[in-house]
Amino acid sequence: MPAPAAPAYALIATDLDGTLLRGDDSVSGRTRAALGRAAAAGARHLVVTGRPAPRVRPLLRSLGGTGLAVCGQGAQLYDAGADRMLWSVTLDRETAETALGKIEAEVGEVYAAVDQDGVDGLTLIEPAYRMPHPTLPAERVGRREELWRAPISKVLLRHPRLSDDELAAAARGAVGPLASVTMSGPGTVELQPCGITKATGLALAAARLGLGPEDALAFGDMPNDIPMFRWAARGVAMAGAHPELKAVADEVTTSNEDDGVAVVLDRLFV
Repeated sequence: MPAPAAPAYALIATDLDGTLLRGDDSVSGRTRAALGRAAAAGARHLVVTGRPAPRVRPLLRSLGGTGLAVCGQGAQLYDAGADRMLWSVTLDRETAETALGKIEAEVGEVYAAVDQDGVDGLTLIEPAYRMPHPTLPAERVGRREELWRAPISKVLLRHPRLSDDELAAAARGAVGPLASVTMSGPGTVELQPCGITKATGLALAAARLGLGPEDALAFGDMPNDIPMFRWAARGVAMAGAHPELKAVADEVTTSNEDDGVAVVLDRLFV
């Protein structure tokens, strides 16, 4: 008897916000069914998100996920089954403070937040910072100095007047090699350890599964997904994706509200 055919892609990497998730943070029934068919065919699903591991844990449980997840823009590799971090990289707190000072010297006051490292790390926000995802828990601190009280995986930035694109461009020019700057969603410009991207974490996770870029199909919607698209064999952007991501995508699907991930998976895994 011939061996069963290998799945069209053995690794399905999905961003969360604006991609796998609808605006209310839910995963549609159609998308769950499509992921189920892909899994039945032998494909592995990896969440690859900017959210830190503690903010991903409840969603993974709701999806029945017990495997690996790439969190914190690639700075964390989380084992959902064991509820432990397999690998993480922190952003030096003195470097983060210096980078913020350089950015504010260029654009004026910014509002900052941090994601702490670890499976139980908190999201801390300074007084004027407003969470772009109000459903995600955060602890407000009284002074910026309190943001650095424990190791962090990244800094999140907002500006009272500049657009996300303007703030990201100014931050890149200001911080130079101190940190990597990315944009992961509306109101979400981030500083992370230099050289760390979603592709970093995805490559590490794939290697643990015995898979490589040739096996990978990636879905995303923002510029922080560009390294992941460049690493994977095929990158699919959502209909509402940022123009920079669409420019490097192999395909554009429907929006996250219209089950864009499922539209593609339904075609590949029947």
